[in-house]
Amino acid sequence: MFETVELDRKLPKKEFKAREEALRQSLLELQMHLRRLKIPVVVVFGGVDGAGKSELANLLSAWMDPRWVKTNAYDTPTDEESQRPEFWRYWRDLPGGGEVGLFLSAWYSEPLIEHAYGGDDGVFARRLARIAEFERMLAEDGAVVVKFWMHLSKDRLKRRLEKLESNPLDAWRVGEREWKNFERYDAFLNSAEDLIIGTSTGRAPWHLVEGNDPSYRAIKVGTLLEDALTRRVEERGRETQVIDAAAPPDDAAGSSAVLGSSALQVPAHGGVTILTRMDLSLKLGDVEYKRRLKHAQARLGALHQRAMVAGRSLVCVFEGMDAAGKGGAIRRIASALSSKHIRVIPIAAPTDEEAAHHYLWRFWRHLPRAGRVTIFDRSWYGRVLVERVEGFASTAEWRRSYNEINHFESHLAHHGLVIAKFWLQISQDEQLTRFEDRAGTAYKSWKLTDEDWRNREKWSLYESAVHDMVERTSTRHAPWHLIEAQDKKWARVKVLESICTQLEAAVGAPEFEIGGAAQPKSAPKTKSKSSGAGRASAKNAAE
Repeated sequence: MFETVELDRKLPKKEFKAREEALRQSLLELQMHLRRLKIPVVVVFGGVDGAGKSELANLLSAWMDPRWVKTNAYDTPTDEESQRPEFWRYWRDLPGGGEVGLFLSAWYSEPLIEHAYGGDDGVFARRLARIAEFERMLAEDGAVVVKFWMHLSKDRLKRRLEKLESNPLDAWRVGEREWKNFERYDAFLNSAEDLIIGTSTGRAPWHLVEGNDPSYRAIKVGTLLEDALTRRVEERGRETQVIDAAAPPDDAAGSSAVLGSSALQVPAHGGVTILTRMDLSLKLGDVEYKRRLKHAQARLGALHQRAMVAGRSLVCVFEGMDAAGKGGAIRRIASALSSKHIRVIPIAAPTDEEAAHHYLWRFWRHLPRAGRVTIFDRSWYGRVLVERVEGFASTAEWRRSYNEINHFESHLAHHGLVIAKFWLQISQDEQLTRFEDRAGTAYKSWKLTDEDWRNREKWSLYESAVHDMVERTSTRHAPWHLIEAQDKKWARVKVLESICTQLEAAVGAPEFEIGGAAQPKSAPKTKSKSSGAGRASAKNAAE
């Protein structure tokens, strides 16, 4: 593979200057198109130490408008980064629409080094599969993903390191790590070959570039990037023409002819879904409610202490029909925990910044540190619920989101996060009663909007969407709990007890008595990265 980039190719200075001027102008013009079309660009530089990765990133920043270009380089994860899933820091740095992100090695560095130093082949293959899925998501969402593998032969690399080491101004660039990696050059090359084969795809290709001559590599990288950006801009132009051609005539504006709108959807499943089979008559009396609520909150507090010692975070996701009682259930969780360790994230329509990124970006940003609790009041499932039903996402977009969401949650579980997901269900009659109560109560009226009333007309569409959501995304590491919420007391207790069951599976049962007569057992002090937390399946109506 690498023989093709060990040909000692060079570009004369005069030719470089002539080509550089035209290339810079072209890249600047393409950058303006990217800004207008809100297309993000992800450029990854990998390869051999000393082959010019940093120099090329600096050069591209100089050639393009640097206001919209950001270079991201990574070292050993900080304490903040290591307490979150591996890809958290990369999602955090992804460019928005119209921006260019330059990534030096990034998500490829650790898997490559680990494998080159004798890491397990199976682990390496799984890590590459996660990377390929990550890049596929970005590309399918509209980003340009271009990857350059900068190569030097072993002899050239040795001379490059010796030259840098002998120059007082550059000696800091070469240390023990660089020479240690050089000694394993052949192992690195074998691992790099597997890496390139395993992650070079049509939408996120690797380009091998000979890194010996600065002029040659600069023009080569710049030209390849120019080609990739040109193709994407032209592709977006064709997509726009198709959308324009499918748009309804002016006299049909506002009709139900809008492509992908909910008006064109037909409820699936013959009207029978996992929700229609739930027993909404389940309820608790006041005495039983108070007893079980007190016990569940005490149990949750004790389990969270164990989770904090073990470094296990908890993520709770709340979805449900409007007025189903999500807020009340969340407040009962929060009151059982210290406010220092819990965050509630209410999710509404995305801001301009959030809309400029992949839809999962804003959720990655809010993931908790080790031992903390984050509760999402509405979540990433909006993609396959409201965006599906209201036509805000195309059919292709929401259909592929099931796999993207499962991939996202598997990252969290692999890092050791406990994921508890709740759908709260009420009847249409009960919802109407609660709407009327809100309308007539001054301090509740703000909760009721015109959108809530409109959503009632699409009840069956939402039930169908929820059925598909549970079917496609309730997994052993991130199960859905279906909560009968007709009786608020029943729902609140069931939510708390379900969280306790998942936490107990992850960190073990505490020993305590209500009132604090005994302290929780000591939890394991080593952080678990098992994906086994919360192996319960989706809860059904018979639970």
